[in-house]
Amino acid sequence: MALLGAVGVRTDPILSHNFVISLLDDKSDTKSIVKSAAISAALDVALGGFSECSGVEMSLEIEKYQEGGNNGKELIFPSRITWSNITLKKGVGAGTGLWEWFQGFLDGNGQRKNGVIALMTQVDRVPVPNNIWYFERGLPVKYTGPSMNAMQSNVAIESIEISHEGVKQIQYKGAGFGVIPAAVNTGLNLLR
Repeated sequence: MALLGAVGVRTDPILSHNFVISLLDDKSDTKSIVKSAAISAALDVALGGFSECSGVEMSLEIEKYQEGGNNGKELIFPSRITWSNITLKKGVGAGTGLWEWFQGFLDGNGQRKNGVIALMTQVDRVPVPNNIWYFERGLPVKYTGPSMNAMQSNVAIESIEISHEGVKQIQYKGAGFGVIPAAVNTGLNLLR
């Protein structure tokens, strides 16, 4: 932290309203896309812009063990990681991509998708270093169409809930790193 202050880089909290999401075919090499400098172009192209993303969370299950003769405490051991479903919401537009993705599984020819979620810088709209997540083998488990009410003038919103096989956070070293001196990011890898 002292190094960042010494070189004059601000560490303000990142605004959560500036993000992009892309859903890519499971057969695509998501890791290669995330590593490339063209990540900005790859993001937010598959199904349009999303207005909300929630569920990027994980929990560590624990196992408790009561050791004989040690009545004063329980031993706690880590077990499995569980992932929450990711929910994406967007305004209904001319495209029907979310509906078609879900419908594909009803028809028996559905295809899993990998996803990339990236927070973007306010001015340049490039990925913020270390704030890119990707999930693997996403499966749509719930589609919700828009609620319609003739008494209100709200935007029609559709949502999709995605179950997946894990989320990883990525360290990105691309155009967004241009503002940080090389001394700060020398030891960073692209993928953890």
